[in-house]
Amino acid sequence: MDVYGGEVNRLIEELSRLPGIGARSAQRLAFYIIGMPEDRVEALASSISEAKKKIKYCKLCCTMTDQELCPICASKTRNHRLIMVVESPRELAAYERTGHYEGVYHVLHGVINPAAGIGAQDIRLKELMLRLHDDCDELIIATNSSVEGEATAMYISKMVKPAGIKCSRIATGVPVGGDLECTDEVTLLRALDGRVEL
Repeated sequence: MDVYGGEVNRLIEELSRLPGIGARSAQRLAFYIIGMPEDRVEALASSISEAKKKIKYCKLCCTMTDQELCPICASKTRNHRLIMVVESPRELAAYERTGHYEGVYHVLHGVINPAAGIGAQDIRLKELMLRLHDDCDELIIATNSSVEGEATAMYISKMVKPAGIKCSRIATGVPVGGDLECTDEVTLLRALDGRVEL
C-alpha cells in the first residue's frame, strides 16, 4: 500500500541506496529533509551537485580534492620523502586526526581481492610506483589487517624492495581497553612482534 505518495517514496528509495542507510534510516532522513527550511534543502542539494562536479583525485596521492593537489601534497611543511599507503581517504583522515604524522600519503582506493575480481591493476598501484621514482626514504604500508589488506601489503613490499626503498608495516595488536582473553591469536602475535622498549 502506498502510504506517502510517489515523491516521498522516491526520496526514501534514493536515500536507502547510500551505504549504511537502511530503509528505516532512509525514511527518517527523508522526513527530516522534507521538514527542513527550503533554503537549507537547496544548500544541501547544491553541495551534493557541486561536490560531484568538482571533486577529483589529487594528481599525486589520489585522495579526493577539488584542487589539482590536495592540501597535504601541496604543503611545504610535510615530509614528502615519507609516504604512507592507505586503502581509502577515510584512513587518511583517521591518521590526520592523530596530529602526529608529518609525511604524505598514497590512497589505493581498495585492496587486492581476487575473490571479488579486484587485482593489482584495479587499485592505484601504478600511480604509487610512479611516485617512488622520485626521492622516497620510506614507504609505510598502512592497509587494514584483513586477509586482503595483508596480501596487498605483501604485494607492495615485493614491488618496492628491489628499488632499495625502506618499506615498513604499521604495527597492529591489542586495542586500548581490549581484553587479552578475548583477543585472537594473530592479533596477540602481532602485538608481541610489534612491541617497543619501555
